[in-house]
Amino acid sequence: MSLDEATQKPHERLATLLAGDLDAVNALIRTRMASEHAPRIPEVTAHLVEAGGKRLRPLLTLAAARMCGYDGPYHIHLAATVEFIHTATLLHDDVVDESKKRRGRPTANLLWDNKSSVLVGDYLFARSFQLMTETGNLRVLRILSNAAATIAEGEVLQLTAAQDLTTTEATYLQVVRGKTAALFSAATEVGGVIAERPEEEVKALFDYGDALGIAFQIVDDLLDYWGSDATGKNLGDDFRERKLTLPLIKAFAAADAEEKAFWKRVIEKGDQQDGDLDHAIDLLNKHGALEATRQEALAWAGRAKKAMETLPPSELRNLLIDLNDYVVSRVN
Repeated sequence: MSLDEATQKPHERLATLLAGDLDAVNALIRTRMASEHAPRIPEVTAHLVEAGGKRLRPLLTLAAARMCGYDGPYHIHLAATVEFIHTATLLHDDVVDESKKRRGRPTANLLWDNKSSVLVGDYLFARSFQLMTETGNLRVLRILSNAAATIAEGEVLQLTAAQDLTTTEATYLQVVRGKTAALFSAATEVGGVIAERPEEEVKALFDYGDALGIAFQIVDDLLDYWGSDATGKNLGDDFRERKLTLPLIKAFAAADAEEKAFWKRVIEKGDQQDGDLDHAIDLLNKHGALEATRQEALAWAGRAKKAMETLPPSELRNLLIDLNDYVVSRVN
């Protein structure tokens, strides 16, 4: 391994190793986001797709397929499908959340409008289904279409659970499986399916993606209260947006009457004052909610690693294990 490779993060090393495939995915994305009749579609799509994201989800598909020995052309289609689904959900999320920034740039709904973001998101979902069908693999179509439905279901569940302090950890996990883990697990699972690997390997790839996605989201939610440049968010963004994440759910469950009144004021009623974020963090620490959340992230990462270790040894398998370790290293 060269010095440059040694200093790269796991997803960067994956991108380097799979550079040819990733170039093909990017070329296919550019081709398929074109529109003969509606030039706004490629304008809006390009703004987000070319904003410098990690391409983590398509990389998972490419890595899984190559690791499983696939040498056909359709892992490129599937990786592009995964990125289109992801981009469509981001466009819709920014409208729902009334976001103004995404990946450090103004959101599409801010630069254009909500209607454009929703309709272009719909277009990308339709494009993703076109790409899926071109593989001619009904099982792949079923996995990715199920993931798209689960993502939408998770977003609606999050909407109904928002600011509801009676939300349980089980409901939180269901939301996370929808909004994050469903696409991670589909991305890895289809790589094994397209390569026609044995069922135990396909299941291991699904389990890896599922656990990785859950760990990824729990870490992201935890860092909102610990503070880190790794998320691209400011300390307390989730608190200010009154998002009910795992640390807060744990703290509320352990709260006394006075503390419960505080949480109801700042989360349910949205009456936030100077010093409330500091007090919230004090309560999270008092009840060990941050450490308990960290332990859950590490446990899910352990499940992902165990799943990957059931697959035959290879450089790509080791890189996927390193990626899993990197996700939780942000809270170690």
